[in-house]
Amino acid sequence: MDYLGAHVSIAGGIFNAPQRGAEVGCSVIQVFTQNSNQWKGKAVSKDDAALFREKLAASGLVDVISHDIYLINLASAPGDIQDKSLIAFKEEMERCAALGIEKIVMHPGSHNGDGEEVGIRRICEAFDILFTQVPQFTGKVLLENTAGQGSNLGYNFNHLKAIMHGTGFPERFGVCFDTCHAFAAGYQINDRDGYLRTFDEFDKILGIDRLCAFHLNDSKKGLGCKVDRHENIGEGTLGLEPFRFIMNDPRFVKIPKVIETPKEGDMDVVNLRKLRELIES
Repeated sequence: MDYLGAHVSIAGGIFNAPQRGAEVGCSVIQVFTQNSNQWKGKAVSKDDAALFREKLAASGLVDVISHDIYLINLASAPGDIQDKSLIAFKEEMERCAALGIEKIVMHPGSHNGDGEEVGIRRICEAFDILFTQVPQFTGKVLLENTAGQGSNLGYNFNHLKAIMHGTGFPERFGVCFDTCHAFAAGYQINDRDGYLRTFDEFDKILGIDRLCAFHLNDSKKGLGCKVDRHENIGEGTLGLEPFRFIMNDPRFVKIPKVIETPKEGDMDVVNLRKLRELIES
């Protein structure tokens, strides 16, 4: 089992996602549990939750990850956006609890000019509220490293550590490591020395056991560009080497690895095949 998969659509009902993933060769999938362009999502009915669990068991998939909607910004100043973000993330946790999804990937957020320290403090305060409000969600929130565009937080490992340890619930967090974002933020993972340095630093600052998922994406832009633009595996500035390193790293064999590459045609099938061809026997 290679713990490899893709982000898949929930069109027609979230219970359709496991079969869609299985059809393109996934062993894990990532989903939005609601329309990602709207603040308000529907609660999951008991029937839909039961059907999702049934279809998941029949699919042969080994894990499902949720990604929160991009509108959420827990680092925003008190006001409308912060209020909506808290409600939306609370509902995300409730849906995942109903569906049996144990991992929620989220982008830490943007401080919008108020400063990194202030933004991180707001995120910590938000999670102290959220974990208390939704005790039925017993899984982990996976903080995703970011490319560092604009005032986005999370582009270095110290930001992620500060969020985890600034809350009363440090044990409830893990990390989703995005290859495109890391490279755009300046982590030189495209050669062996840079790859080893990056994960040594990750281990020193966060602990390698915090790494709970990967987003495997090539990058349209170069090292340190701070621009988040995903490309198909091996067709961008990262090339194949960092993916070869990850796919053959014994530490990461059982870590879910999800592609978020362009969806044209059958590119999920193509990109998954490319990654599997990198695995050394």
